[in-house]
Amino acid sequence: MLRRIDSEFSIVWQQLRSFGALLLGTFLMMVGTGLGNVLVPLRASAEGWSSTAIAWIGTAYAVAFTAGCILTPLFVRRVGHIRVFAVLQTVLAASLLLLALVPHPVAWALFRALGGVTLVGGYMVIESWLNERVDNANRGTVFAAYMIVSMTGVAVGQFILPLGNIMTGTLFMVGALAFGAALLPVALSVAPSPQPLTQVTINARSLFRKSPAAVVGSFLAGVIFGNWSYFGPLYGQAAGLTEIGIATMLTAAMIGGVVFQFPFGWLSDRVDRRYVMALAGALGAVISTCMVMIAPTDPAAIIVGVFALGSVLFTIYALNVAHANDQANADEFLQVSGGLLIVYGIGNVVGPQLGGRLMDSLGLDGFFVAMGSVYAVYGLYALWRSMRSRALAPSERDDFRVMPPLPAPTPESLALDVRTTDATPNPVLTDPYHSDDTAIDKGTEVG
Repeated sequence: MLRRIDSEFSIVWQQLRSFGALLLGTFLMMVGTGLGNVLVPLRASAEGWSSTAIAWIGTAYAVAFTAGCILTPLFVRRVGHIRVFAVLQTVLAASLLLLALVPHPVAWALFRALGGVTLVGGYMVIESWLNERVDNANRGTVFAAYMIVSMTGVAVGQFILPLGNIMTGTLFMVGALAFGAALLPVALSVAPSPQPLTQVTINARSLFRKSPAAVVGSFLAGVIFGNWSYFGPLYGQAAGLTEIGIATMLTAAMIGGVVFQFPFGWLSDRVDRRYVMALAGALGAVISTCMVMIAPTDPAAIIVGVFALGSVLFTIYALNVAHANDQANADEFLQVSGGLLIVYGIGNVVGPQLGGRLMDSLGLDGFFVAMGSVYAVYGLYALWRSMRSRALAPSERDDFRVMPPLPAPTPESLALDVRTTDATPNPVLTDPYHSDDTAIDKGTEVG
């Protein structure tokens, strides 16, 4: 027994060593991402900018991040992976340094848009290399390692925040150094250049017809995460948390997102998945209401409450993807998930606008009022859809898969999932409103 365990461990270790340089590049890039994502809203608030102004900065970032999923493959085709990654990391580091040099909300919106489009490009290039190392035997190992390294990098970046003064340029420099350092292990990797970046055919009309609960749910999940990512740190600051407390709060939400995906996923594989989506929406609304009603004076209570919120903060997107794939053919995972990715990105654009305006009008409570309201709509819509059409039998459904509690996955990270083993390699990404009624066609609407 021990010999078998040792043999399996050796195999896993060899697999991890084979793409260790890429994971190191991922870790460094996520350190810069984690630091930048918490530093930007806190510095913007310290500059005295309104929540609405900060919301526009977040909106610019979300638009560019989503657009980068479409633009990056075009650049890679022209000049190759290494050149594109080198340019992206250089521009990404510069975008963070420019924030420190030009502290003005309009300039920051432009710089964050530049950072959004280059960051997602960096993700996609690294993930394309990882996909080259993936086969059916190690796909789960690669995806798990990538998720763990990404989460750890984000957490480390968040905990760098207390080490500097947000009103100086030091932390911006540290983030830029992390982005620059991420270039080294990837550029020096001896792995051959991967195949062209994975792209997906997006058929929004057919996808909505097949699974309206997943499409609307993905949009609302994007609204929730867009609000959380920009105004979560500001909530912690306004509630009196120290910088260590803010980093702990954000990390607690990520941990909650991982831990609670398992029970939610287990339950959704056994009952109508829309019931579980409705339950998640109800829990999110209740937790958000409690956070509004309870005066945020106890740091421990805030962190516990946010950990509980994390249980549905990241879980609902994974539920949406699983529900949509229940209605699709086995070889359409990339197609379906790519469509939901764009819808989720649109929600990310709306989220900061909703949160910013409610915080301007209601103060600190506006943050969780926005969160709770969207959760309520999410849960009620899923419940309504469950009464409009029948549920698939458990034997007919796709298995739930845990997804990392990070910004929306890219087409390349989706390709790491075990459900892509039968997918058509490198389908073409088209206009989000492209109509091809032969795609995602499994019968009449059931979702």
